[in-house]
Amino acid sequence: QLVESGGALVQPGGSMKLSCAATGTNFGTFFMHWFRRAPAKEREWVATIGTRRVETYDDSVKGRFTISRDDDKNTVYLQMNNLIPEDTAVYYCAATSSRYETVWGQGTQFTVSS
Repeated sequence: QLVESGGALVQPGGSMKLSCAATGTNFGTFFMHWFRRAPAKEREWVATIGTRRVETYDDSVKGRFTISRDDDKNTVYLQMNNLIPEDTAVYYCAATSSRYETVWGQGTQFTVSS
């Protein structure tokens, strides 16, 4: 099970850190992802961190967002800086196992607005 937290209202140019806590075992064996769904748009991939902490990002967030993980706490994070209104979305974390099975969180709403 994955539970996201950190949804809020932030002004443009601001920062926010989302968290996603996982229950269960073997967290360190999962690839962890962040996705988002903006209003009236399809869900889109944001970032992934692998089991060896290799990070990949969509071009729309590269240089502004940082994904990280703490395997001791079974938690993945998304640090978001220099936020723009287009970052407004429901943010989801997901975990993909070594057998390519993916589990999703319930999502957390995040709004960038002045």
